[in-house]
Amino acid sequence: MSGSEQGKHTPSVTMRDVAKAAGVSVATVSHVVNDKPGSRIGPDARRRVQQAVIDLGYRQNALAKTLSQGTSRFIGLVADAIATTPFAGQIIHGAQDEAWKHGYVLLVANTDGNTAVENDAIAMMLEHQVHGILYSTWYHREIVVPPALHQTDAVLVDCFADGSGLRSVVPDEEQGGRTATEELLAAGHRRIAFINTTTPSPAQSGRLAGYRGALEAAGIGFDEALVFPSEPAQEGGYAATSNVLASGATAVFCHNDRVAMGLYDGLREQGLRIPEDIAVMGFDNQDVIAAHLRPPLSTVALPHYELGAAGVRVLLGIDSPPESSSQLRIVCPPIRRESI
Repeated sequence: MSGSEQGKHTPSVTMRDVAKAAGVSVATVSHVVNDKPGSRIGPDARRRVQQAVIDLGYRQNALAKTLSQGTSRFIGLVADAIATTPFAGQIIHGAQDEAWKHGYVLLVANTDGNTAVENDAIAMMLEHQVHGILYSTWYHREIVVPPALHQTDAVLVDCFADGSGLRSVVPDEEQGGRTATEELLAAGHRRIAFINTTTPSPAQSGRLAGYRGALEAAGIGFDEALVFPSEPAQEGGYAATSNVLASGATAVFCHNDRVAMGLYDGLREQGLRIPEDIAVMGFDNQDVIAAHLRPPLSTVALPHYELGAAGVRVLLGIDSPPESSSQLRIVCPPIRRESI
């Protein structure tokens, strides 16, 4: 191919070209390709337009379609840090897959918690006339909703704002705490300790409520002396080891996998084996931790992928929270490995 041939540009097929080939007006072509409701286009004219579109390889200008319809096939996702947090990044993955399944493309803005960046990202998405916006945080918490978010349809993911009128999709923390405790009960344990976080949060209160509920359902009285407040990190689990052993517990439910990792270190220093001497259950399913401890850690997963996917479904009206609540709670499933 010569240089002059390489430099040639094939003109784009226009709506006027399609109209000429189909023997109809440009307005008729517009109504057909935009699938405009209420348009009175006969079946023969519609068929001719559709065939001309195929024959000529016509592709509609997405921006023009957005302007004519007042919305686009984009869904926005504004996040504080989930794109840089390995396990929470699954929220983006789930939202992206679900959006694509329904013919939408996800526009992602990671703000690192910067308010100015967040406002600019929302403004940009509004300018692109997105179908709606998912607003997500990397851990489950209550937020103050950015005012601009009220200018479009929005769903909160892994966060909530009571009284805001916005729907939210969150993990079912209480169910997760109950499931973790039930796994230890099913393994035959009756004296089960709980290392809980000192940080006030839905996870702190929800997982404790689930732990307590599972014990009471099994006919075991709740013993506050078996609940140990801890920093929600490896150091917290390590520091709690002596108190756990002094309590006589045969199993431990840890607030998260990092706490469990610290407890592993403390138990190993005492010459104890997991699960032969004491069983350990985590929470979160941070794969980089849980699957690679020795023995691999049994845990309960935070359903990040499903949170993102469900957020899209709620935004599109496919799913919705129960009538009594603005929150759709997503099940936290058990991940069985070898520590119980």
